[in-house]
Amino acid sequence: MISVAKSTRLSTLWVWSRIHPPDIIPAMSILDAHSMDFFSRSPEHTRRLGMRLGRALQAGDVICLQGDLGAGKTTFVQGIANGWGSQDSVSSPTFIIVNMYRRGDEARLFHMDAYRLDSTLEAEELDLDSMLAQGPLLIEWPERMNGLVPRERLWINLEHVDEEEREMKFKATGKRYDDLLEVIRRAAYGGD
Repeated sequence: MISVAKSTRLSTLWVWSRIHPPDIIPAMSILDAHSMDFFSRSPEHTRRLGMRLGRALQAGDVICLQGDLGAGKTTFVQGIANGWGSQDSVSSPTFIIVNMYRRGDEARLFHMDAYRLDSTLEAEELDLDSMLAQGPLLIEWPERMNGLVPRERLWINLEHVDEEEREMKFKATGKRYDDLLEVIRRAAYGGD
């Protein structure tokens, strides 16, 4: 006769043996009410999360994307632009500095890459206020803009974990960005 403890342990082992890594979703990491960590398992996963955020964006929103080359910033922006309704294809604006994407209602979405900015003066010439008056602004390499990025924003740090997996750390500053972070939480972990 098998003891109850041994039976429970065998039952638990049987259940865990039937679960494979793609089926295991780690618990949501909430650092505080304004922060969240998330692991994207693939570029498609990163794009889908971006699409959900893109649907919620409006003129004046600032989304900062920090991370090394190849960390998934442009992949995330592709999802945002798709969810926002862009009629234009997304590419990295590294050599252009700012790409503008259009929607059928003439709205604009701005995608800036500050990697090649040489000075704060050069960044000031881009006229962020004008862009924000017309649409949302996505900034790759925002840390290179020395205090020009608005204080209220959603800051996303993307880190390369392995070939397809990325860690995404979200930090909201301001009520509007807490609301956008909640959109991301629902997209990432359900409830919507």
